[in-house]
Amino acid sequence: MFVVATAGHVDHGKSTLVNALTGMEPDRWEEEKRRGLTIDLGFAWTKLPSGREVSFVDVPGHERFLTNMVAGVGPAPVVCFVVAADQGWQEQSTDHFDAIGALGIEHGIIALTRCDLATEALETITANIRERIHGTALANAPIVPVSARTGEGITDLKTALDDALAQVPAPDPAARLRMWIDRAFSITGAGTVVTGTLAAGTLSVGDELTVQSPEGPITAVIRGLQSRNQSVNRAAPANRVAVNLRGVPTESVHRGDALTRADQWVLADEFDARQLHFSTRSVEQTTKLDQLPDEVMLHIGTACVHGHLRGFDTEHARLKLAHPLPLQVGDRLILRVPGSELPITGLEILDLDPPELTRRGAGKARQAELVALPSGGDALAHVRRRNRVSVAELQRQGLQIPTELPADIVLLGAAASAELVDRAALKTWASLLDEALQAQAAADPLSPWLTRTRASHVTGVDSGAVLDAIITASSAVLEQGKLRHRDATPSLGTAEASVAQLEARLATEPFAAPEADELAALNLGAKELAAATEQGRLLRLADGIVLLPKAPAMAMRELVQLEQPFTTSAARQALGTTRRVAIPLLEYLDSRGWTRQESPGKRVVVR
Repeated sequence: MFVVATAGHVDHGKSTLVNALTGMEPDRWEEEKRRGLTIDLGFAWTKLPSGREVSFVDVPGHERFLTNMVAGVGPAPVVCFVVAADQGWQEQSTDHFDAIGALGIEHGIIALTRCDLATEALETITANIRERIHGTALANAPIVPVSARTGEGITDLKTALDDALAQVPAPDPAARLRMWIDRAFSITGAGTVVTGTLAAGTLSVGDELTVQSPEGPITAVIRGLQSRNQSVNRAAPANRVAVNLRGVPTESVHRGDALTRADQWVLADEFDARQLHFSTRSVEQTTKLDQLPDEVMLHIGTACVHGHLRGFDTEHARLKLAHPLPLQVGDRLILRVPGSELPITGLEILDLDPPELTRRGAGKARQAELVALPSGGDALAHVRRRNRVSVAELQRQGLQIPTELPADIVLLGAAASAELVDRAALKTWASLLDEALQAQAAADPLSPWLTRTRASHVTGVDSGAVLDAIITASSAVLEQGKLRHRDATPSLGTAEASVAQLEARLATEPFAAPEADELAALNLGAKELAAATEQGRLLRLADGIVLLPKAPAMAMRELVQLEQPFTTSAARQALGTTRRVAIPLLEYLDSRGWTRQESPGKRVVVR
């Protein structure tokens, strides 16, 4: 299935042509039929001689309905541009063709309608059209004379349309889903139904989607799908589809909302953009972004949103939308000034995460950065500015990641959590960590360590592969899950003599843990004992119970000789210690799996 939008001046026969091609009346409203004037989008479909199926989105031509026209053309990949042979190129022809150029539509045909009523040679009219569209993406599009009234040229037009569609790249069914909604209504017994052009991605019954609306995201489930009035279980691009949604009130969905999958798109209400140069006017488009008023209207997909513009120069500007939209870098938008005769301006999004402009001269500096950005944005420039960006975030923004990274950018982490990181930032973070480790060692020689949590706080980088890389790049040494500077040798300082005295005593009486008053006499408080334990000099079994690190192994040599199972009392006697020491020591042995409690008060050695 292919989707083709019509475009062209009012009353040049767009709807009549669609009727002649499909046998279907695209005008849906009674007022349209009564007035003979298309005011909203119409839809029809047919099969071409090649067997290709094509849907038409018929748009209004009158200038008062330009918003509706853009909503129809915006999501469509192909255009059928209509010029009446008896009237020739008109003012609204220029507006519509400029809208096509702004949206980046590169495939289509030109139908020279009412050729039976032409008052001058068709060759002359065709030459005039060629001159008008010279230098545009559709400069070489076929121009086919046709009369919907007599049927002349209809077969040729279908053939030309077939040939044009053969040149259209196949859409990606696995691409991220973003379907701009052009209608929303309710059907009795079915509930909310939305329609749109599925340009990329795939829809299936049962899929959970998100309706992105100005009031906020709404979770919905696909209850049913239709394409060309036929129920289907799956819809692939490019198709016109009707989606029956469960869980969404009809009054909550409107034209301009979008269907997406959760967490696949950036919801942006501010971005930087570049003006696109295209025109069918007699002189090149001269609209300058830095001379436009602040209040503008922006069109993308089927959405029409008020915006505020800040021009950096004639071609670059920052836009602030009235509400967020699911956008990506490279998206094409139409900019209009309400109530003005200024021509349509096309924009391309360059950056969806622009920096704040708070300092004097920030706007000029930003303008220089935007001038250097290529079309489609620059993922690596974004990483360099932000220091680190997840691959998933870059993909959500639509930025392309090079297969080979330059030397100053490194990829860290596994697929789901992978990040691109600026090596200069890694070096800076490593320096911050080194400074913090040195400061800790100077302030507390007994405990020169920092935890990973503290390292994360110091560097501003949460735990994970990036923090690992920072630690590797720093002068940190990892010991027992903690970090110290490699030059900060652990020391007990003034507590060294007291710890040595305690070690000598425990060497002769390995299970005679000192009492609290003995530790106090040695000036060994909780801080000193913790430092000695971290350095592997002592083993703390419980608060105030300290032995040598080899005490558990020595205890096992005694316990293995007891009759199994043995009681706590028997263990205490074999070790020559008190119940105060025996119980925490036995619990320690249990925790190591060296002994096992078989019943209350009885244990066995695990062999």
